[in-house]
Amino acid sequence: MGCPHREQEPVGYRQVVLLPDAGPLITLAYADALDLLLEPGWSLALVDMVLHEVTRNKTPTSNKLAEWSRKRQVKVLSTRTIHALSTDSVPPPRKRNLGELAIQEVMTGLVLESPSRTGVFLFEDHKIARAGFFLPDNCRKVSTRAFLLFLENRGGIQSAAAIERRAVRAGRRFSRLHFPPHR
Repeated sequence: MGCPHREQEPVGYRQVVLLPDAGPLITLAYADALDLLLEPGWSLALVDMVLHEVTRNKTPTSNKLAEWSRKRQVKVLSTRTIHALSTDSVPPPRKRNLGELAIQEVMTGLVLESPSRTGVFLFEDHKIARAGFFLPDNCRKVSTRAFLLFLENRGGIQSAAAIERRAVRAGRRFSRLHFPPHR
């Protein structure tokens, strides 16, 4: 789906790592558009807890997501969060928002890298948009809708709205939240 006329990537462009949460992965799987995560030319990584969340139960997208990540050889980042979930010696952690906690763990680790990379947290959950989610200076949070509009504006896709419609027609309840909000 890439744009053959795209200008050469700016220096350091590969030093951006895209970290999708479960919501965007599910939406793009419903739309048969997971490869859009590769479109910007950034590094793509799945956080182990997020991959676990989207593949642990049989859902309309779980097999598609597992096969896509395996086929594309998407890097999976290990976190302490998933290890806490699987360790019998400690009480199990709360089950909600573990993917987001694991992503936050990874983003905090990006601060310590040298040279540092920019983390782009791709989210869809309206609670994250409004919450005081800790974001290091070298990280950004971007909604699925804003990401699709970014790709459209760059010429990487014809229509962000068409991708959204495709996901909705396939059965995805897509967030009506716009982040950042329309002005």
